[in-house]
Amino acid sequence: MRGLIATISSLALVAMTAPALAQSATKIGQHNAWGTYSYQASGGKVCYVLTVPTDKQPPTLDHGDMFFFVSQRPGQQVSYEPQFIAGYNFQENSKATVTIDGKSFSMFTRGKSAWVENAAEEPVLIAAMKSGSDMKVQAKSGRGNTTTYVFSLKGISAALSSIARCK
Repeated sequence: MRGLIATISSLALVAMTAPALAQSATKIGQHNAWGTYSYQASGGKVCYVLTVPTDKQPPTLDHGDMFFFVSQRPGQQVSYEPQFIAGYNFQENSKATVTIDGKSFSMFTRGKSAWVENAAEEPVLIAAMKSGSDMKVQAKSGRGNTTTYVFSLKGISAALSSIARCK
């Protein structure tokens, strides 16, 4: 299931960045730092909110394109699943850590993607995102570099509300 999620997520991101495929994902709106999008997949409609980091550390590294998003896939009974996508492969068997207002959440990594390690914590992370102002994600690249990203949470509540009725 997580492999399918990674594939769908990667395709959605490609659709947003590749002009030839841009019609695959439709932008629903923009809520401060968070954009909202949808597309049709074989399992039904997929809606998601997405943002990019406001800060990338260390500044001397080529981080590539970085995204944090939350997807809603009613046809697959998936509701508000957070995912972090890096512009590089993570170090094998490494964890990424999301921190909001002193509360940390562990994410397992595979390739360029990371998901909340304990699915029961996903709603807790979403609640923290809604009440916080910034979110920090720390990860380790395949080359062994420790990287840190800061994402603004301004607009996340409105963005998530806009995809609540995704069907």
